Amino acid sequence: MTSPRVRVLVYATASGDSHDELADAYHQVSRELAGTPGLLGNELLRSLTQPGGFLVLSEWDSLESFRTWEAGTRHRQTTAPLRSFQDRSRGQSFALYAVTAAYPEERS
Repeated sequence: MTSPRVRVLVYATASGDSHDELADAYHQVSRELAGTPGLLGNELLRSLTQPGGFLVLSEWDSLESFRTWEAGTRHRQTTAPLRSFQDRSRGQSFALYAVTAAYPEERS
């Protein structure tokens, strides 16, 4: 059995005048992460209901791939530009989810 894909959600917040700075930091980090083994892609999402609320959603081929990258030496340096935007009001500024079902179903 193969490991399920994993989605990582990083909660972020930006005041009205720092939205562009957050987007710039996201693009910088994304360029650095290009080609990272196991990373399938990522998105920057802006909340339509919470002013200044953002979410960085990344998808990984497995929890093992994410954990390997997370434990690596480049993790903290690569993600540093986004760190000041992390929303810690939730307790944790990130969450991990395993994909347990999806539509349309993938075909092998």
